[in-house]
Amino acid sequence: MKKNVFILCVLVLALFTGRDVYAETVSINAKSSLLMEAETGKILHEHKAHEKLPPASVTKVMTMLLIYEALEHERIAWDQIVTTSAHAASMGGSQIFLEPEEQQSVRDLVKAIVIASANDAAVAMAEFVAGSEEAFVRQMNKKAEELGMENTQFHNACGLDAEGHITTAYDIALMSRELITKYPEVFEFSKIRLDKIIHKTKKGEEEFGLTNTNRLIRSYPGATGLKTGSTSQAMYCISATAEKDGMGLIAVVMAAPDPATRFDSAMKLFDYGYAHYAISAQEPEGTVMGEITIYKGKDERSEVVIKDQQHVLVPKGKNIVIDSEVRIDDSLNAPVLKDSKAGEIVYSHEGEEVGRGDLVIPEDIEKAEVQDIMKRVFGRWLRK
Repeated sequence: MKKNVFILCVLVLALFTGRDVYAETVSINAKSSLLMEAETGKILHEHKAHEKLPPASVTKVMTMLLIYEALEHERIAWDQIVTTSAHAASMGGSQIFLEPEEQQSVRDLVKAIVIASANDAAVAMAEFVAGSEEAFVRQMNKKAEELGMENTQFHNACGLDAEGHITTAYDIALMSRELITKYPEVFEFSKIRLDKIIHKTKKGEEEFGLTNTNRLIRSYPGATGLKTGSTSQAMYCISATAEKDGMGLIAVVMAAPDPATRFDSAMKLFDYGYAHYAISAQEPEGTVMGEITIYKGKDERSEVVIKDQQHVLVPKGKNIVIDSEVRIDDSLNAPVLKDSKAGEIVYSHEGEEVGRGDLVIPEDIEKAEVQDIMKRVFGRWLRK
């Protein structure tokens, strides 16, 4: 009876205030949590999201981000061979039991980090990328600063408990978003349920099974990753990702009391996000939005087009009207290169900005030569 009265009060409040009050009823049994839409970065739910807490192996989101950056810039390659140091082999906790001097490919070590949360593989890769774990940790903290992770301090590459090794749900969402939007290929590993590597040591070759630590991959439709973590100090944490109906979500849960609560909390956050929000695609790339004057150009005017299609986040269950305002510059000076910015398009919903994108020039425009200007003047004289 009391529950029904509470729900009725919530519905009445929503009716008379026009507010989405469901977010206030999301009950997460954890010290901290946050739900973020991946493309826009908009926060859909948060609870103590800036509280500093140990992240356990969710730390490895940053480790993976730096590894993928090193791969992108060809500082390392997938097929390179990594030799395990005694330090890397000494890591406790979740591991694949690498032996000192054991050799594995970058691909297999990354696979072990993403799927099985292997601490030894994470440290081996940190040393391979930066020369030492200490140097790699400096890179981690530098990247955290660049991403605006103001309440984060890393002290190792794998997430084992260490004094001062802390972050927040909000900061975890920032680095998770950077990883999955910049390197979505990480999902090739994070969606794998079972796999294996081959240990090659002096004892010979031995197969070692990898089991995904993220139960959501097999229990939540649309789950794509990303990283679990647990230690005695951190308790049970997760940065979970999912994709449905063109919308990607990041659910961060920190310091849940047990594994089941951690996963259930992430699913609650996902369910809330997909029940109450949707992505609305706007005009596609290349849509002509107007013209601009090209001063002293071979062409006096140029079309102005949308550079990238924008996807805006909107609440579900309402008559959604997205307004747009096209802002084109007065003119550009020739020469003008293709994709030079010529203005912006700003999208709004009920007076609140929900997205914006660049307007650009679709083709190169050279500077006019003397004969071009003479032809132009003569043509105008004939039309008089």
